Amino acid sequence: MFKVQDELKARGEAARARGILPLFEEDAGRAEAFSIGFDGLLFDYAKTHLDREDRAALLGWAEAAGVAARRDAMFSGARINETEGRAVLHTALRNLEGGPVEVDGRDVMPEIRDTLERMKRFARRVRAQSYKGAGGEITDVVNIGIGGSHLGPEMAVRALETFRQGPRCHFLSNVDGADAADILDHLDPRQTLVIVASKSFTTQETMTNAATVRDWMATAVDNPAKQFVALSSSKEKTAEFGVPPEQVFDFGDYVGGRYSVWGPIGLSLMIAIGPEAFGMMLRGGAAMDRHFREAPLAENMPVMLGLVGLWHHQVMGFPTRAVLPYAQRLERLPAYLQQLEMESNGKRVRMDGRTLDLPSGPVVWGEPGTNGQHAFYQLIHQGTQVVPCEFIVAAEGHEPTLAHHHRLLLANCLAQSEALMRGRDMATAQALMAEAGYEGAERDRQAAHRVFEGNRPSVTLMIDQLTPYRLGQIIALYEHRVFVEGVMLGINSFDQWGVELGKELARALEPVLAGEESAEGKDGSTRALVAYAQRFWARER
Repeated sequence: MFKVQDELKARGEAARARGILPLFEEDAGRAEAFSIGFDGLLFDYAKTHLDREDRAALLGWAEAAGVAARRDAMFSGARINETEGRAVLHTALRNLEGGPVEVDGRDVMPEIRDTLERMKRFARRVRAQSYKGAGGEITDVVNIGIGGSHLGPEMAVRALETFRQGPRCHFLSNVDGADAADILDHLDPRQTLVIVASKSFTTQETMTNAATVRDWMATAVDNPAKQFVALSSSKEKTAEFGVPPEQVFDFGDYVGGRYSVWGPIGLSLMIAIGPEAFGMMLRGGAAMDRHFREAPLAENMPVMLGLVGLWHHQVMGFPTRAVLPYAQRLERLPAYLQQLEMESNGKRVRMDGRTLDLPSGPVVWGEPGTNGQHAFYQLIHQGTQVVPCEFIVAAEGHEPTLAHHHRLLLANCLAQSEALMRGRDMATAQALMAEAGYEGAERDRQAAHRVFEGNRPSVTLMIDQLTPYRLGQIIALYEHRVFVEGVMLGINSFDQWGVELGKELARALEPVLAGEESAEGKDGSTRALVAYAQRFWARER
């Protein structure tokens, strides 16, 4: 394995000492040299500590890790998800104009295209009101899922609200009854379509919510299951639930949940924005796939985004990453990318089972600007930990009568990245305080609070306007970024065993909480918490 601990660690220490702003002074062409433009996207990573030699060293790591070969294996249908013995082919879901994609010698594209055509026909019926609920037209869709089957469509529906002409979409995921109550209290069951997204149709939280919504619908609809759609591979389970077979949409095990918005999991999105706009999102994703496969590593946007992420976390030791979309409609993108990154690369062992000798994925978090500026940017600018920032912004909005709002939004985004890099030194702060009338020690004390360390890195992804095509590009860009980072760490980005233990223990605790089984064998803390909850339930009885 390439020894990042050696050459790159030394480079990281040197880069931290020299700062970012001097790199612009030394290299007049830095902005152009440290950015990548592709098909309407501009990725700027000039405001980082990287110089040309650092970048070359990172590219050497990528070559040593075999990123290109692993990428080609993924697209070819090889079973690169080795712990589960599966191919990784979410990219096939958006391969609308490409050739065959084979898994074990079988072309999966015919079944993918057939499912997509069935989705289109169904979505058009709902949007045209030829598919009717018990009360006539469908005015609302409730998508029930969890994890990727919730975050993906919810994020995309919110992002593309400008393009919505279909029913209103609601997303139910939490097994907390408040989530169901807050959604259902405002809907008419006779005019609601319910989409249940669970590959096995046994996911505990999803099926608990599905049963609750079916009971709610049964209060006004004679055969509630007829107003249900299942996104599942289990025809037996969906039949038991009562979902009509023509309203069951399947997808292969080569598509992981957090990569699944491109197929049947995106049905709620297709109903909201229409099959044509949904197809544009697929085409945007496919365009990024082609770029990822064809562009040289140094000019490859997903590769360089991944290398910058590794530079910040694994090399320079910054523990978190802030995703900051300056677009209100991308408000759920940070949560979506949080799952994509942390569920994919939050691992402790390499593919071969050996313990990682580097940190795995960073903590990913964020909120839309400008709201975040009045919340946590204080820590980003003056806190003691450096937080690399990833800004995402469009040059234009969709509200021409409010163009001045968008100019202000864009100005704030660009100003934040500049402020993080430049900072403000003590001498400047002292001069400001002297102008404000402070003198001597009080001037210095006041000035100290107004010093910004600066030298804090950020990258910016700029697009022309948020459209279905651009959203497809952005999602695919970050999917491939996660892939690149995973390959270079030597881990499997496509399993998620870390979510299983808690599920197993929750199933075992439910009968304990209900008083049907003893808490004996549990630790003292868990027993005490169970007893505390049971005291309240006993009072209610």
